[in-house]
Amino acid sequence: MEKLDGLNQINAKEALRKKSLGELGELFAIKALVDGEFDKIRNLNDEQMNEAFADILCEKDAKRYVISVKARNKYQLDGRLNTRYNLGTNAHEKAKMSEMKYNAVAYWMAIQFDLHEYSVFFGSLDSLGGARAISVDKCESGQIGVKIVDRKRHYFDFSFYKNVMKRNLTSRSGNGDVV
Repeated sequence: MEKLDGLNQINAKEALRKKSLGELGELFAIKALVDGEFDKIRNLNDEQMNEAFADILCEKDAKRYVISVKARNKYQLDGRLNTRYNLGTNAHEKAKMSEMKYNAVAYWMAIQFDLHEYSVFFGSLDSLGGARAISVDKCESGQIGVKIVDRKRHYFDFSFYKNVMKRNLTSRSGNGDVV
């Protein structure tokens, strides 16, 4: 039973890490929008947690944007580039509802965090051609979206947020206990 409690603590810490990374991403997204001279920026999660599709509402040049922010580690556990940021179940349908609710156009922001730097990509949901994920390698090559922040230093102690290789929790000791 002690081993299961340890596993639950690891799962709880991982959930907290992902939630915190998402919140950090929203703050960096707002900063990028401010720097890009967007107006009337609202974090919709301040009003209603987990709004369908949208995290941020803002305006620029008489155009309203409803934006889904996805923050991820740049690299996966195995060291490969994390190339796809999933938008979630029924993202396009939820985006249509947000567009109608806020009289805005659906966009996405992908915040790519590394140990010392971050980049921000920005594009319309339509640019994904119906895909349910943001293809960061296509962002990098300029095929979709635009890079509005390029490898800028973030000054955070990123040790809590980075992907960390977990030891094999399902291996068994000689007496059959999960270790």
